[in-house]
Amino acid sequence: MSKLCPILMIGPTVPSFHLDKAVPNDTDNVLNLFQVDSSAISWLRQKPAGSVIYISFGSMVCFSSQQMEEIALGLMATGFNFLWVIPDLERKNLPKELGEEINACGRGLIVNWTPQLEVLSNHAVGCFFTHCGWNSTLEALCLGVPMVALPQWTDQPTNAKFVEDVWKVGIRVKENENGIVTREEVENCIRVVMEKDLGREMRINAKKWKELAIEAVSQGGTSDNNINEFINNLKRS
Repeated sequence: MSKLCPILMIGPTVPSFHLDKAVPNDTDNVLNLFQVDSSAISWLRQKPAGSVIYISFGSMVCFSSQQMEEIALGLMATGFNFLWVIPDLERKNLPKELGEEINACGRGLIVNWTPQLEVLSNHAVGCFFTHCGWNSTLEALCLGVPMVALPQWTDQPTNAKFVEDVWKVGIRVKENENGIVTREEVENCIRVVMEKDLGREMRINAKKWKELAIEAVSQGGTSDNNINEFINNLKRS
């Protein structure tokens, strides 16, 4: 089969603007599923390097009010700045008083949606609390951001396994006997990434994977060579 239809590996499929920068304006193809809140980027620019936890569980994950409360209380207990993406349709699951407390504390910002690549590439982001969907996982890996994983279904547990045990760029939270990730677990895992020696190793590994991603798509890299080979084969056919 390989002789009839050779498979050429390309990627990572992250816009050049965020990797090798060979195409300086390569941001026009960015798609957003919801209305973007522009306040997120300006808020990030005011924060010190590596001081912000970015939280986004994608467009489909829907947590119970109890789980949202545990996440919120865990985030606030860390003492770190945090940017939390909660689509408007899911905002009802966050207790109103907690949302008001987050907005009043001065360290947290809740938004409807953000341009994720722009957020992950911002120097202020030190940790990504994610559901480990493949796009999010790949983007964090390519941009050198360590992760706290809270996978839900399909490929997400496998992606989280790779994040923690293979690439060693993050840690997976554990559910209690009732299937809830407690505030203590959220706080502890974030502190591991942001403060502990293990988190420092994760940042070193994340930087290594970022460098490998850039190398692959840069001129003469494996992805670049494979794309050129594919085009040349088309020309010859």
